[in-house]
Amino acid sequence: MAHRRWIHWFLAASFVSALPGVSFGQNADADRKARVMALSKKIDQFIAAKQKEANVTPAGPAEPAAFFRRLSLDLTGKIPDFAAVRDYIDFRKQTPDEDNWDWVDRYINGYVFSNGKNEYKAFPKHFAAVFRSIMLGDNIQQQFQFLAPQYEAWLRERLEKDVGYDKIVHELITQNANQANMYNQGAASSAGAFYFVNENKPENLAAAVTRVFLGVKLECAQCHKHPFAEWTRDQFWEFAAFFAGTPQAFRQPGQVQPAALNIREIKIPGTNKTAKAKFIDGKEPAWKEKDAPRNVLADWITSPSNAYFAKATVDHVWSYFFGVSLLEPILEASDDSPNTHPELLDELASQFAAENFDLKFLVQAIVLTDAYGRASTGKEKASKDDYNLFVSMPVRGMTPEQIFDSVAEATFFEDSTPSPNMRFNPFGQPNTPRAQFLTRFTSQDRKHETQTSILQALYLMNGEFMAERIDPAKNEKLDHLIKSKMESPAEKVHVLYKIVLSRLPSEKETNRLVRYIDGAQDPARAYTDIYWSLLNSSEFILNH
Repeated sequence: MAHRRWIHWFLAASFVSALPGVSFGQNADADRKARVMALSKKIDQFIAAKQKEANVTPAGPAEPAAFFRRLSLDLTGKIPDFAAVRDYIDFRKQTPDEDNWDWVDRYINGYVFSNGKNEYKAFPKHFAAVFRSIMLGDNIQQQFQFLAPQYEAWLRERLEKDVGYDKIVHELITQNANQANMYNQGAASSAGAFYFVNENKPENLAAAVTRVFLGVKLECAQCHKHPFAEWTRDQFWEFAAFFAGTPQAFRQPGQVQPAALNIREIKIPGTNKTAKAKFIDGKEPAWKEKDAPRNVLADWITSPSNAYFAKATVDHVWSYFFGVSLLEPILEASDDSPNTHPELLDELASQFAAENFDLKFLVQAIVLTDAYGRASTGKEKASKDDYNLFVSMPVRGMTPEQIFDSVAEATFFEDSTPSPNMRFNPFGQPNTPRAQFLTRFTSQDRKHETQTSILQALYLMNGEFMAERIDPAKNEKLDHLIKSKMESPAEKVHVLYKIVLSRLPSEKETNRLVRYIDGAQDPARAYTDIYWSLLNSSEFILNH
């Protein structure tokens, strides 16, 4: 009882209290759930058929605590809080065969984070960061870095309103790319960062749009025909012609602005040829007199009948959750990388379009599959079967944002800055603890090939921020735990494990650490040593 009383004090804002007015099963859309679960079942059937064909046996389900940690990281961008871990473990003990629908629904639709000065829905905020990374890339030139938070805020606003992904992309492509408009701080103008990051150049925009929204690396054909792919140089410049009327905010010496914004052709560099705007399928639009090229292009890209768009989007989401692309063999054709799940990709794309490009529907269907709920291999490097056949859940590296927000959760850090998602100030310098942290961590293209630099390791081990967060003098809740007379050393170890690793320690781990505490001359220092070691463990820094 004493242990429970202390826990109640420890996290006054529990998982349930963060979700006002939400209870299990309340206002559930039965028809939607049926459609989601039907797609989840189809996904597992496709994967099971391929595993049977390859004669491989999938791993069993993950331990409840491990699954719940994974779910929280993937849907909210951070590890679950102490009370959430407790509630989920108890839920699984009481109802082991119950599905996870209500927990997934809570994280996607109801979970609100608050640090006193900032309050936001977790899922839109986190997925705005995910799609900002996909659309703008992580290696933004320094002079454009300050635009990323505006862009992310624009995405978050759209996701909070449940705007369909097709409408988000349509708005993005047709955005006013004028420089004057970009410096308007309104959310509507912030989508223009996509144009600025690509320097408003038709060739850069053509490459980015086809790669991000169509799943095609057309830039390989910019200068010559790609030796392995079907794309030609003419096709590249025909697509680039849709952006020929884009205002050139970054002009080279002697370069002039487009004569008009509805230009539909472009001169191919180094030739006397002119390319007329065409879609990548070779079709030329049925132009009307006043049609704006980018509007016509946006209509075609986001059409439900355009399989390129649906497949590319599905693959971004799938890759985020599994660390492995379904579309990669198409992007990078090779005998060593066969397309193992074409039927699965087709089905997901078809269902996504049929659901009006509802990202939440797609996410729910994926995280409720058996494939997503499998145990990880427990190793950072696995076989191709593990990855391509989804035999087990790969161990994935976390994004920089996930790492910091998880450290903040585990150390009770409240970021009270006005814009906690800001990486840099307008001069490109880190200006918050979060920004300073993120400058040392970069996202990885292949999430299952985790790498940590020496600088990152040193920052986590003995950086100023981390040193402050494990200091009881500066961490009130840690100090209270250490000094509490109501819990035994074993109970305190259990609390630390739930806070940092989102699970209970094993009996062996508990006994070993209790012996360490009992034998220490300074028990308070022993607790901080344990806290530090858990925060620097690979179990904490990886998504597994």
